[in-house]
Amino acid sequence: MINRDDLYDYLTAQWEKSLPSSGLEDLPEDGLLAPIGSQEVWAAGVTYYSSRLARMEESLDAGGGDFYSRVYQAERPEIFMKATPARVVGPNSPFRIRKDSEWDVPEPELTLFATSSGKIVAYTIGNDVSSRSIEGENPLYLPQAKTFDECACLGPCLFVPNQSLNVDTGVGLRIVRDEKEVFSDSTSLSQMKRSPEELIGFLFRETSFESGVFLMTGTGIVPGTDFTLQSGDLVSISIDSIGVLTNSVR
Repeated sequence: MINRDDLYDYLTAQWEKSLPSSGLEDLPEDGLLAPIGSQEVWAAGVTYYSSRLARMEESLDAGGGDFYSRVYQAERPEIFMKATPARVVGPNSPFRIRKDSEWDVPEPELTLFATSSGKIVAYTIGNDVSSRSIEGENPLYLPQAKTFDECACLGPCLFVPNQSLNVDTGVGLRIVRDEKEVFSDSTSLSQMKRSPEELIGFLFRETSFESGVFLMTGTGIVPGTDFTLQSGDLVSISIDSIGVLTNSVR
């Protein structure tokens, strides 16, 4: 249903037809599924300056730091396959960190939904769960650092506006451990080096998506080298106009 270029107009018409006469009721948050059907989830990397610095730091010993500096400046962005729907979890569901990884972080990312024609029609919140120790050991290990069971979170909804998100839209990350905040930071979409339209344009070069596609657009919030996720941590990602996506670490 969501793979349509007129999604906003279509949903507006359907909403007006089905609007209850008794008013609206709050939807329960428990049991919400990830807003994804059969689509793939792809991701872009090194789209914020802070991410460039973090990637250069983690891969310094492996001699790969220059790769991240070069891709940040290059015309072509880093884009990779993140997850199939079976590896995506929704709101309030736990996600995994790799057992063979020593350094793991959440990556809060604005996530686009583009139709099969390449038109961006909706947005959601994404958590691009990553192993920094594996990727830092060798940049060629990126697929193992990024893709595994329950490696991606999407939600809490699919936001379908009638215009693009403002560049001043805020993004926040908060991590709680044993009921105490252990990390908190924020940024805005204005810090992105590349526009959503540019990223989608590269994704659709020579690649088709019959049912549309989700694209995580990179992170501008990177916890320091002294932080790693632990089982039981509660991760909350907020994006203005969309909401808050909360998941725990399995």
